[in-house]
Amino acid sequence: MTNRREFIRAAAAAGGALGLGLTPDTVRALTPRPAERRIRLLILGGTGFIGPHEVRYAVERGHDVTIFNRGRSAPGSLKGVKELIGDRAKNDYASLKGQTWDAVIDNSASSGPTAPQWAREAAAALKDSAGQYLFISTRSVFSDLSAIPATVDSPVLTPENSNYKAGDPYSYGLGKALAEAEVRKAFGARATILRPGLIVGPDDDTDRFSYWPIRIHRGGEVLAPGDGTDRVQVIDVRDLCEWAVRLCENHTFGTFMGVGPLNGRSMAETLYGIAGVTTAPLTWTWVPMEFLTQHRLRAYQEMPVWRPPVPGFQGFARFDLTREVAAGLTFRTLADTTQAILDFHFSRTPERQKTLKAGITAEREAEVLKAWHARPR
Repeated sequence: MTNRREFIRAAAAAGGALGLGLTPDTVRALTPRPAERRIRLLILGGTGFIGPHEVRYAVERGHDVTIFNRGRSAPGSLKGVKELIGDRAKNDYASLKGQTWDAVIDNSASSGPTAPQWAREAAAALKDSAGQYLFISTRSVFSDLSAIPATVDSPVLTPENSNYKAGDPYSYGLGKALAEAEVRKAFGARATILRPGLIVGPDDDTDRFSYWPIRIHRGGEVLAPGDGTDRVQVIDVRDLCEWAVRLCENHTFGTFMGVGPLNGRSMAETLYGIAGVTTAPLTWTWVPMEFLTQHRLRAYQEMPVWRPPVPGFQGFARFDLTREVAAGLTFRTLADTTQAILDFHFSRTPERQKTLKAGITAEREAEVLKAWHARPR
């Protein structure tokens, strides 16, 4: 297994991406190089899912990194950084006073109802002490993704077009859209907004993409949703975080998508590509959406990642990434992402490995497959 993993990593770095339709200029080198100029970088958060990837990459690039959080999640675990304590839920930014940074990355995990408030308060506290504010938003801000291709300029949610009623809590997408507006209001042309799709890869504890590598690694008959042609665009957490750091290095401003790869993949390419990293004997049974719906298996829920192009979502996984690639977004291979996910999964406790937070159980899968094979022809 060790030799196989080393081979896969080497293949991913050398040329495995070509088999997935990626060009060499969109595939990053696996070894970080020192940045051309050193920056002072403040990361709000830094200890959750995406934060440690940003911190490690920024330190490897030679930057002066400070993280700001409540100090409750493994303080001192991230080496080579300065840690400041505060509480965003209480608008406590006192520890930031009197200091300056070239850029700040806001990894706000705040949900919809509080996202605008957190963004407004943080931006107000930092607008005179940071040269750039990079806000990690979400693909969920869009109100209409019916156009093909979709772009980062597609219409976003507002209180008016989302049937929001005064006094109600904001939905997740609307809250993030309003948070983006708060950042732009405070930083103007010095704001950078990233809108990632599903963030996948090592350290992801949600299992929303990991379900597929783990399931395929188990082998046997795999229930696959749709007919294999539906498109998929996700983002490896390392690609997103490393790009965010480089955008700060280069003072790149504006609004960008955070999905990939460049032209997306079909669901079949995604699942078959994942299978290429395993040695498990497999068979595939593709089941149409109508049958899955009848058996209460929903797209993006019980069937993770998969989002058929139903009305309003035709462009969900068909984003034009011309602007993003021009701004330096690069993509790891699917083999690299898959192997990293499996390495992380098998580092977890046996109990955690048995219980995934997304997807369906083996028993439920077998039940639906049995019904599919028994249907009237």
